[in-house]
This record gives sequence, structure tokens and C-alpha cells, in this order.
Amino acid sequence: MGKDSNKNLVGQPIFKQIIRMIPKDRFDILVYQCKSDKYYKAFFSWDQLVTMLFGIFSRCDSMREVCDGMRALAGKLNYLAMDCSPSPSTAGDALRERDEELFRLFYFTLITYFSPLLSVSRKKQHRKEGVSFDDFFAFDSTTITLFSDIMKGVGRNPKGDGKKKGGLKVHMLTGVHADTPQFVKISEAKMHDKNFCRYLNLPAGSMLVFDKAYNYYVQFAKWTESGVNFVCRLKDNAKYEVQGDPLFEKILGKDEFGVYKVEHIHIMYTERVEIKVEGKKKTKKSKQQKMLCLRLVWYKDEQGRKYKFITNNWDITNEEVALLYKNRWSIETCFKKIKQNFQLTYFYSDTENGIKTQVWCTLIAYLLLQIVQTKMESEKAFSTIAALIRIHLISYLDLKWVITEGRRAYPKRSKSRNKSPTTVQLSLF
Repeated sequence: MGKDSNKNLVGQPIFKQIIRMIPKDRFDILVYQCKSDKYYKAFFSWDQLVTMLFGIFSRCDSMREVCDGMRALAGKLNYLAMDCSPSPSTAGDALRERDEELFRLFYFTLITYFSPLLSVSRKKQHRKEGVSFDDFFAFDSTTITLFSDIMKGVGRNPKGDGKKKGGLKVHMLTGVHADTPQFVKISEAKMHDKNFCRYLNLPAGSMLVFDKAYNYYVQFAKWTESGVNFVCRLKDNAKYEVQGDPLFEKILGKDEFGVYKVEHIHIMYTERVEIKVEGKKKTKKSKQQKMLCLRLVWYKDEQGRKYKFITNNWDITNEEVALLYKNRWSIETCFKKIKQNFQLTYFYSDTENGIKTQVWCTLIAYLLLQIVQTKMESEKAFSTIAALIRIHLISYLDLKWVITEGRRAYPKRSKSRNKSPTTVQLSLF
């Protein structure tokens, strides 16, 4: 069967074309600051990053698979500035000993480096939908199961001699406009979600959306004082006082949906404050009752489900409150993309440092694929792009051609390939 003569071949494999997008000079600066190459004579920090990205993009299950796969590349490693493939023991030692702080800092460096490219297109889309906040964030957490007790998990202890599964929790703040994790914290799965709120440093005027698991009134008051807006669901067992008559009330029909009641509420909470002792330099902690003023919006969706949203912003409309919370689903799709398209079921190390390093490298790989999808302006699904790159990772094909087209034209033949036997041919049998 004839093929199109235009094969779109280039001089570098696809993996090198992706690696070339990484600002290596900024990585080298972090390596110098963290001193991560100290005492290493062969397997340097850049070699480890390339090795980890190769295993993540190709979805290898173990470090031995990664090293053996790179060893089979032979002369192609010179494109990656590597002389040879590392041995599994060397790569495993680096995962155990090289601090994961280097890869954490480099991920946030890449976020700053690529942020102008990621946020423009979706910001225009959200403005058409009525979302007027330039700094629009959503945060949540996801749990990853570990079959070891390196990091303490959650849940009940198993009966008998069984061991409790370990686990890590990835707390993530994503920019809704860019659909990219802006802040990430990795902890043991036993850490409560609300403890993540204190690590957030958000600009005044920004908007936050999150689930009701983060109902933490002390933090809500701090955000209100600093000018940070939020929208979240109210817990069913929350205690509050309604102030006066409803601000808005409407009776919805059986098939109608939308906002049907708005109330002004006060929530009492306890905050620990430090009080100076008279005549002494010491301070003592005391509990004080404080009040939080919020707007409660009752909403009914198309399927008849009822929700209670609370917000500290009094300027947006009642319908915008429900619309803003609807955009919280973007962080769930982000978790889905990361877990389904990258290998977070099998880890290359059984140490806490190695596990965290693999998570940071996975986030770097996810960010690079987002850049590829944005630059190529491809309408293909993220999972399709990840699969194409995995299949053609070492092929000498143009990355843009693979992402945007990924096909070869087979010209239609005018004559049939399989002809029926003639009379002369039949007479031979």
C-alpha cells in the first residue's frame, strides 16, 4: 500500500523536543542554590530530571524498566545531554538521597515561566460566562494510596495481621483560568484538609472556590479582613443566626431551577488570641468568641438537588455565586488528568523523599503537556495527546505534526488488489 512521501521527519526525537522547552539555565541556578550536585560525580540533577520524565512519559512501572528502556536507546541519549543510561541502583540512590526540594522549587519556577502562555485563552472564555475575577482559584485535595507505611494513611485499621495502607495527600490550588496547579503541598493522608488553608498566600481581590470540607471560620475571617473573596458550600450541621427577613425569596415550580432564597447570616466562632500580661513581657493565649458576617444563597439545580452557598462578597449577583462554585469542578478534572495519564500507581522508590520527587516530576510532566497542547492549539483531548507522545516518544517526527494531525495519507488505489482468478489460472489446478 502506497504512503504519502511527506513523513514530517525532524532531526530530534519527540522527547528531546519536549525537553527543549525547559529553561535549563533556571534549573542550573536552583541546582547551585540547593547544592544538589554536591558529592555526585556522575548522575547529576539534570540527568535525574530527564530520567524521571522519560519514565513518566513512557509510563514505566519501576526504575529498572526506566533504566533498561533508556539503555536500549543507545546513541539517542546524546540528544538529552547524557553519555549513558544510569544503572537502577544509581537512580534509586538519587531518589532516596537527593532532596525533593529541588524539583518542588523548579515546578514553581516553571509555573512563573509559563504563566503568560497558559492563562490568556481561558480568561477570555470565563469573561464571556460572567466571571469577572482575574485571580480566580479553586483548591481541593486528592489521596494517593501507598502500599507501605512510609506515610500514614487514613481509614480504619484492618483486622488480624493486615497492615494499614499508607497514603499521601496532595493539596492543590489551581488557577481556574489556566487550569494549572499554582500551589501544591504534599502531606500524609492523615492531615486534615482545613490545615492546608493557612499555607495559602493570596492577593487581595482574588476569588476562591472550594468544597465544604474546608469550612474553617477562623480562616474565613482572615480572608475577609485581607480582601480575599470566597464561595463555598455550607455544612449541613452548621449553626448560624439569620438576620432579619430574607434578602430574596422566590417559590420555584416543579421543573424550575435557580436561586430561591438569600439570607444574611452571622456565624459565631472561637479564636485563640495572645494577651500581654500587665507588668510582664510574657503573653498568654485566650479564647475569644467572634462573629462572621456572610451571605447565604439557597440554590436548586436542574436535577432538583438543593445547595447552600456562603460568600463574603456582597457585590456579585446571586446567580454568579452559583456560577462561581460551578467552576470548582475544574480542579476535579485536573486530578483526573494527572491520575489517569501518568503513573501514580507504582512508585520508583519506597522512601518518602523518592515518592515526593516522583510526584513533583509528574506535575512537571503534566505542565509540559499543557504547554504542548496550548502552543499547538490542538483540539484533541489531553489523554489523546499524552498517548501520542507515549507511543512516539523516541520517534524522529515533528511534534506539532503528531499533535495536530498525527495521520498519514494513504492514496486510494484505482485497481483492486485481490483479483479473481482467470480461466487460464483455474485450468492449472
